[in-house]
Amino acid sequence: MKTKAVRIYGKKDLRLEEFELPGVKDDEILARVVSDSICMSSHKAALQGAEHKRVPDDIHVNPTIIGHEFAGVILEVGKKWQHKFSAGQKFSIQPAMNQMGTLEAPGYSFRYIGGDATHIIIPDIIMEADSLLPYEGEAFYPASLSEPMSCIVGAFHASYHVPPGTYNHIMGIKEGGNMAILAGVGPMGLGAIDYAIHQPRKPGLIVVTDIDNNRLARAACLFPPETALKEGIRLVYVNTGKTDNPVEHLRNITCGSGFDDVFVFAPVKQVVEQGDAILGFDGCLNFFAGPTNPQFGAEFNFYNVHYAFTHIVGTSGGNTDDMRESLKLMSEGKINPAVMITHVGGLDAVVETTLNLPQIPGGKKLIYTNISMPLISLYKLGDAGKTDPFYSGLHEIVSGNDYIWNLEAEKYLLANARPI
Repeated sequence: MKTKAVRIYGKKDLRLEEFELPGVKDDEILARVVSDSICMSSHKAALQGAEHKRVPDDIHVNPTIIGHEFAGVILEVGKKWQHKFSAGQKFSIQPAMNQMGTLEAPGYSFRYIGGDATHIIIPDIIMEADSLLPYEGEAFYPASLSEPMSCIVGAFHASYHVPPGTYNHIMGIKEGGNMAILAGVGPMGLGAIDYAIHQPRKPGLIVVTDIDNNRLARAACLFPPETALKEGIRLVYVNTGKTDNPVEHLRNITCGSGFDDVFVFAPVKQVVEQGDAILGFDGCLNFFAGPTNPQFGAEFNFYNVHYAFTHIVGTSGGNTDDMRESLKLMSEGKINPAVMITHVGGLDAVVETTLNLPQIPGGKKLIYTNISMPLISLYKLGDAGKTDPFYSGLHEIVSGNDYIWNLEAEKYLLANARPI
């Protein structure tokens, strides 16, 4: 079977190509990809090429398929896995297989599996790692977004606190505590707000910061303080760029006690140091945003480490249990990852989008891999619809849902877009 896929050959060398997939072995699975959301990690891999820890050294002769936030449909199951999977099943994949003792991951390391492809072969190691997850939802985009949501879930679980006088690390955010989400109105920050409000272990206060009023206003529309209050949470949005002394202002919101849990969603030195400065006693800072610079650093107050027991953790991805939790919360309607999506496109938009991702404003860029379509903002569909009835119809659906992507929009797109 032929597939079309975006493969990486080296630094900034991504190519959309058509090639033949090998036959499916007894321990493999053939699948059709439907959706993939583009992650900043793919941009970093594209910049670093073979220097990336997950990308093989020989990609210049054996290129790998990029994309790791994907969902699709199983087409054929090898004999080994027929007891667990069947043709016609929808699936999502947890790319982090750390429990297998490897950094290899779909979207970085494999020649025949990645999210930015029409068809893929899922190798045995994915099933052995329990990373192929059956998905029963009707729409595909939530399954794609369950991977980035699992990163958020994992970060919340990785934070920890130590009761005074003990050496017991109590894992997870402090229930009823003060939480800050810094630089928190990008796509992952929005997911963190959603999860913080609707997960079982809730903080008592959430302060979300950014320096862009428009992004803060959109976040406040998606997650109004009144909605959070119904969950027993005080939610405050702060533009730290408009504040003379952001640290003092943020600490004053907590009546001077500081924050129990601080999440840093931008790899910016000043933001990291701000997060350190607002930690309270036994406060935990989670450095969520992965930098592209291997030498990235920031100052940390070690006086407070010694006397106030502040500490820091970093997480990169979630695990399979985190992904299952994400899928469960989605299926129950408690979280809606569609708020992350601001752009949609087809497979032929992947190369340009991945290489230029930091320069494209907005949130998640959602790709439907079996269609041909330039990347377009959900807010620009109306303009495109003035000359193209396809976009006009899509605009009508999306604008009627407050410009939030949804099942009806996905169905319309898959039925009416031009195949690639």
